[in-house]
Amino acid sequence: MNSTFLKEDETLDDLQLKGLYVIQKKSTFRFGIDAVLLANFADIKRNASVIDLCSGTGIIPFILVGKTPVGKIIGIEIQKDMVDMANRSVQLNDVQGKIEFIHRDLKDLKYLKTLPKADVVTVNPPYKLKDSGIVSLKDEDAIARHEICCDLEDVIKAAKIVLKDNGKIYMIHRPDRFADIICTMRKYKIEPKFIRMVHPNINKAPNMVLIKGQNNAGRFLKWDAPLYVHKLDGSYTDEIDKIYGRSKKGYGR
Repeated sequence: MNSTFLKEDETLDDLQLKGLYVIQKKSTFRFGIDAVLLANFADIKRNASVIDLCSGTGIIPFILVGKTPVGKIIGIEIQKDMVDMANRSVQLNDVQGKIEFIHRDLKDLKYLKTLPKADVVTVNPPYKLKDSGIVSLKDEDAIARHEICCDLEDVIKAAKIVLKDNGKIYMIHRPDRFADIICTMRKYKIEPKFIRMVHPNINKAPNMVLIKGQNNAGRFLKWDAPLYVHKLDGSYTDEIDKIYGRSKKGYGR
């Protein structure tokens, strides 16, 4: 199986979810807890259509297929190597009827308008401003983490185009960009509806924020209780263990 689907610089990683695997590079950007939290946060109804922006190697679509009654997922990713890995993961997992990955720039608005309107958009976008911090010397890492190929407004604009009326967007980002996120969503008439802050532990400030928005919806915002990743002894909290399927209650919400 490895020789059929894997290249020399790749690994096959077990999601420990209904026998699903994902192909990733050994030394470049690999999915983290943020993608797992976002996939768990998204509320996917039966047979819902989903478009995953900034899809990378496809971790969010694969988790959604494993834990929700989703209909069809289209992943859009600008990096050709990642799309190639993601589509080989589709073949490996035999989910050709459920997931499709497309090599496209989400700023290609003309192309986005040709896609079927989606019930849900999920997106784990680059968090860092283009000129902030130390940019990775490896292009794939830099593109995944910094707003090089797209920025926050590009992401929201793309979501607006592909969402159905009253369709929902689920995003994970950084709290320091919170004001930008809310203002940009409202600029494109995507109303912020639900917020959850993610903290490393109970004594630390949040380092991630989960946001649900709704296309053309009325103004009414709810806040969920904080999500804590670690206990004070460094072990994972019960909620994180549940999300990762390490509890008797199983994977997911």
